[in-house]
Amino acid sequence: MPAGLCQLAERWEHVEILVVTAESGGEPASRVLPALDLLPHSVRYADDHASVLGAGPHPDVVLVDARRSLAGARDACRTLRTSRVRVPLLAVVYEAGLAALSADWGLDDVVLATAGPAEVDARLRLLVDRLTGQTYAATNGLITSGDLSINPDTYAAKLKGRPLYLTYKEFELLKFLAQHPGRVFTRDQLLREVWGYDYFGGHRTVDVHVRRLRAKLGTEYESMIGTVRQVGYKLVLPPRAEAQALIEDLEASWHTATPDPAATPQTSSR
Repeated sequence: MPAGLCQLAERWEHVEILVVTAESGGEPASRVLPALDLLPHSVRYADDHASVLGAGPHPDVVLVDARRSLAGARDACRTLRTSRVRVPLLAVVYEAGLAALSADWGLDDVVLATAGPAEVDARLRLLVDRLTGQTYAATNGLITSGDLSINPDTYAAKLKGRPLYLTYKEFELLKFLAQHPGRVFTRDQLLREVWGYDYFGGHRTVDVHVRRLRAKLGTEYESMIGTVRQVGYKLVLPPRAEAQALIEDLEASWHTATPDPAATPQTSSR
């Protein structure tokens, strides 16, 4: 194991991972996401998403195999997302399958099946840390994301300790996005969730409120509400400078330890 991965194992505790896959036979981890074999996490498997949360210890992350059956993986993600148990969903795909992903999958993140162990571990850790932080904030009645804090009980929002003076719908929109950081919502979804099913306004209503929110967040934080072209909006998670540096160091160690087949000189036999 590269030195960087040893540092990774010492720094963090194990993550309970549940892999939902249609693969059968032995050693499914080596086929679904080979990098898992090089990480010190606990992994178990299920071939039926309906029984995923019914038995065994509660997972920290559910990893859905979307390498081949994209339609089946999408159905599994939707079923899990509508369950009462809140758990991060991470899809494993081949590069060709990225085009099939959309907001209605309900995913928290996606990773390529060819990703190295450092990238996989970083994605897992960020998902778990994000959920843990939200759970802690929820027990204190607050919703937090980086420098943003929202108190649903008092209808107060603060950014870096500075009060934000929001209208009712601006507050509700910001609160909803902050409750699902990183997840993309279409304008139709936002209209239903924030304005209600009986609202007959159009997409422009969402765009106007997003523009006003960005103005009140200020130039330093206006990018917290990100636009995903032809899809909708999301609350952008605050950057993790320290985590990013570690990712880059570990990825460098991984690529150094793994020879590139294309760079290997070919010898011809005569």
